[in-house]
Amino acid sequence: MSAGLALGGAGAAPLARRGFSPRVERGALWLLGYGGGFAFIEPSPWEIAFFLVLFVLGVGGLRLHRSTLPMVALLALFNIGGVFSLAPFLHDGDSVMFIAVSIYLMATSVLFAAMMLDRGAERFAALRSGLTWGAATASTAGILGYFDVAGLGAIFTVNDRASGTFKDPNVLGTFVIFPLVLLAQDMLTGRGRFWRDAALFSLILVGGVFLSFSRGAWGHAGASLLVVTGLTFLFAATPRIRMRILGLVALAPVVGVGALGAALSIEPVREMFEVRASLNQYYDVGPTGRFGNHARALPTLFAMPNGYGPRQFRYHWPEDPHNVYINAFASYGWLGGVAYLALTLATIAVGFATVAMRSSLQPLAIAVWSTLFVQMLQGFLIDTDHWRHYYLLLGLIWGLFALARIEAAARARVPAGGPYGGHPS
Repeated sequence: MSAGLALGGAGAAPLARRGFSPRVERGALWLLGYGGGFAFIEPSPWEIAFFLVLFVLGVGGLRLHRSTLPMVALLALFNIGGVFSLAPFLHDGDSVMFIAVSIYLMATSVLFAAMMLDRGAERFAALRSGLTWGAATASTAGILGYFDVAGLGAIFTVNDRASGTFKDPNVLGTFVIFPLVLLAQDMLTGRGRFWRDAALFSLILVGGVFLSFSRGAWGHAGASLLVVTGLTFLFAATPRIRMRILGLVALAPVVGVGALGAALSIEPVREMFEVRASLNQYYDVGPTGRFGNHARALPTLFAMPNGYGPRQFRYHWPEDPHNVYINAFASYGWLGGVAYLALTLATIAVGFATVAMRSSLQPLAIAVWSTLFVQMLQGFLIDTDHWRHYYLLLGLIWGLFALARIEAAARARVPAGGPYGGHPS
């Protein structure tokens, strides 16, 4: 197929190019990544750029490898469950929009999986550049807003927390983590221009995460950085890279403690940190807190095949579930809930397999998986099913899995010592 989606097998050849030039593709993907840093207006620049990318890449031809079909099938079942649960609430505009957004986000995952199969490194480099600049812009806005520079506090803060160009500080803090992990990986391996790119951008992104005062984002960032460091060390191509990683790991606590001490020397920052650093917030504990609501809601969901309906949990309990797995059953019914759990487990298996497989983009697989796996764990504490960057990571890891399978099949047809000899990392 020259346009639309084609299905390829294990050794499928790249599609013949009849579409836009690579430069146009890269430009569209950069705009998409940069647009991801703006979510305080609807539709956001991400939505507009997504349809531009879909058009640009679709004209040239997109293909799905058969190994990505489980992701597509489970996402489809997840949303079919949502449509069934929506039936009694078609009069509710919020419920209808909720399911429409879910279906749209499913489409974004499919696109990201498909785009990796042809010139994946080139395409992702453009997307990554846009993501990094978008995250840096959002973080800079959050930092300026938090310190009320030029009166920006009223625009870029929520409840005395940096929100930047997002509506929610929690989403700002989580969005910047993937670009931050990629930059950290560059520093670990010595890729890129260290001082101008990785170090400077990392400082800005860390500022955005910290001043969001999101406990989930703090934990997510710390755990993702630990995972990417461990996996990069494990799969490092040379002893020199391993020694570099060990040196940076030894240096990191010193830099981290110094930076934290400097930040806490600012009284407003210290006061908010003392409040947010507590593991037990008043809205978490007790029978009517977040975790109490989880325990009380679970038994009722076992008796409700269609759940409460999209966006209806809040009318039965004091607030939204703040647990993506409970929300899957509450908003998408048994079919959607089971499909979401199956998708999560399948992605965990695929993610570990992709990281362990030799491929030209193994370092990228490590960065994607280090972020996505921790975000899946974060889903026990917050609703992540409508986070654009979750579906970005989901599509990327399945696309990278397909690419690794294609390259493995190609290596199997090449004699030993052929062009795939050596470690690609």
